[in-house]
Amino acid sequence: MNQKKIRVIENPVVLQNLCTMRNKDTDSQGVRIATRKITRCLLYEAAKSLPLVETEVTTPLTTFKAKTIDPDINLIISPILRAGLIFTDEAIDILPQACIRHIGMYRDEKTLKPIWYYNKVPMEAPNPEKFHIFITDPMLATGNSLLEAIKLYADKGIPVNNIKCICIIAAPEGLENIHKHFPDIEIITAAIDEGLNDKGYIVPGMGDAGDRIFNT
Repeated sequence: MNQKKIRVIENPVVLQNLCTMRNKDTDSQGVRIATRKITRCLLYEAAKSLPLVETEVTTPLTTFKAKTIDPDINLIISPILRAGLIFTDEAIDILPQACIRHIGMYRDEKTLKPIWYYNKVPMEAPNPEKFHIFITDPMLATGNSLLEAIKLYADKGIPVNNIKCICIIAAPEGLENIHKHFPDIEIITAAIDEGLNDKGYIVPGMGDAGDRIFNT
């Protein structure tokens, strides 16, 4: 894996909520609250790379030049359903100019390969260098689903440097898989765990993220 392209965010708020989220005795509401706090921190980190422009602002006292996110970019938040939805509310609050484009995949429990069931990314990408993509999925296990999501955007000519992968917990196997195919893509995570068990679950992890978030 490309260590320079992996950012592990170890903010104390993130670490505290990781403990809450992982705990088997935390109920679904507690998991959702903890997860949203973590996703907000991760999204702020991802946003650091967005391009800025100067604009003129008039306060009650004076007019001056200030920096703001370039309004001409196309910012897309792309959650992988279903667990990736937990990022959506926070993303819209932080980046209201973003467009949400969902990606639906589930994992075949025998092959551990992703199976498509929904794709909201059939848009054109004129001026692909103006597109900035945040792909969100709480758990980066094998990396197969995330890899398919990255390809959706990379195949449209969007620069890999403009695509960020945001997850809460990652396995080394998943990180290796992503960087084997896209060595320059940036992955932002709150934790890198020990690895995968024989069923493809992250250990120590948090169990099935979708089940615990949505109480299913």
